[in-house]
This record gives sequence, C-alpha cells and structure tokens, in this order.
Amino acid sequence: MPDDKPTERPLERPADKPGVPAGLWTRCESCEHMVYEKEVVENLHVCPECGHHRRIDARTRIGQLVDPDTFEEFAQDLRSTDPLSFEDRIPYKERLAKEQEKTGEADAVVVGKAFIRGRPVVLGVMNPSFIMASMGAVVGEKITRAIERAIEDNLPLVIVTASGGARMQEGMISLVQMAKTAAALAKLDEAKGLYIVVATDPTTAGVAASFASLGDVILAEPKAMIGFAGPRVIANTINAELPEGFQTAEFMLKHGFVDRIVPRPDLRREIARIIDYCGK
Repeated sequence: MPDDKPTERPLERPADKPGVPAGLWTRCESCEHMVYEKEVVENLHVCPECGHHRRIDARTRIGQLVDPDTFEEFAQDLRSTDPLSFEDRIPYKERLAKEQEKTGEADAVVVGKAFIRGRPVVLGVMNPSFIMASMGAVVGEKITRAIERAIEDNLPLVIVTASGGARMQEGMISLVQMAKTAAALAKLDEAKGLYIVVATDPTTAGVAASFASLGDVILAEPKAMIGFAGPRVIANTINAELPEGFQTAEFMLKHGFVDRIVPRPDLRREIARIIDYCGK
C-alpha cells in the first residue's frame, strides 16, 4: 500500500546575500551621519558632513604634512627604562610592550627632518594612539633633540601636539620634561629660531603647560580640545561656573592663546606661508 504521507525534505539554506563589507561605512562620532570611509580618508580624516577632525596617528599626520619621501627620522631608537618599576593594572613594561606592538612605534612622538611645500623643517609629531601621547622621559628627550637639531641646522621647528599630559607611570621624571623642553626652547629663542605649534585634539595638561604653549605661532585645528586640567577639576578648584566651550580652540583663539585656527587640508600651505613670512 502506497504511503500517502508527504516526503519530508530538509530545509534548504538560502544562499548568503552579499552584505556591506565591514568598515566601508562608519558613523561620525560628532554628527553621527553614516559616512563613506574612503571619502573620509581622502579628506584627510575629516568628516565631509560636519568637518569633524578625527584623531590620527603620527605616521598618518607626517604623510599629510610633508613632501613625499622627504622625512628623515632621528632618535627613533630611544626606549623608556621604566625608572620606577611602576605597576597599575599591569606592569608599565608590559604596557609599553603592548603599545609598541599595537602602534609599531617606540614611544609617543616621532621626530625628524623634512620638507613642507619645499621648505626644510625639523618636525615633531605626537601620537595619540600611544598611551594618549603622554609625555615621559622619551617624549621629552625626543622633543629636546628636535629643538637642538633646529638650532644646529638653523631650521624652523614645527611640532604637532596631541597629548593627555604627563605619563603618570614615570612620576616626577615625566614632570621634569616640562622644564627640560622649555629650557631647550629658550635656547631656540636666543638663536632667533622659528617655532610653530600645531595644537590638535587633545592638547592638555603638562604638554599644554610647556612646549605646546611656547610657540612663536600657535595654530590649532577646529574644535580641538586645548587646556590644562579637566573641566570638573577646574570647576571644583575655583568653585565657579565655567563658560561653555572654554577648552576649545575657538575659545582659545578669542582669548589670545591661539593665533589661528586652520582646517587640516590647509595646514601645509599655512605652515609654508608662515615660514616665508618670517624669512626662514
């Protein structure tokens, strides 16, 4: 007798539909628009919708600023010695090793000689991807060597700042770097050298209170955070209500700390113009 029960067939899995590749579109952290990642990168990591300037690593910044194949790095082999044998959640040596592996950098600043629109300069660029570009002994030494090289070669000095401040894992040694870099800049001033600062987001604490505030000309990217302590700390210290946006580049421009706000695509041209104007 034939079986009238319908034959059960296994359900067939529908063919996978092609989706949007990961990373093709990203959400802007400022305006929250979905933006085409390739377009953002081509726009120097600036949002095409709202003009938000992303934080970028040192090598990306160097590639944006200098003439192709002109950057000659120096002092690249300096390494922290962990002078305090410091441990917080993990030992400082282990933290450094992880950061070095992640970024491919020895520490939080890259220095070298280069050309910007044909003008020779000594360039230092801080890397917010490396422990938020905090300043320890290596950062202080490399900045100081860049200043000394600018004096020796009679070249303009350009430093792009982006830092959370002193590196707590190096304690007092990190704080001494403020005086060290400031003293070196005093020698540059005596030699009548030109020093241009490009303050990017964020430029804060010990870096803001030392070499980031001592430029002959201080440029800043739009809406960059520039200040010393956090707003809550300041408000509690002085027991006063703080004005809105008081730690932005725009506020600093209005109150004389910053000389000019320059969008990222215009930085090369502006730096070259300042060098020409100063006769360097």
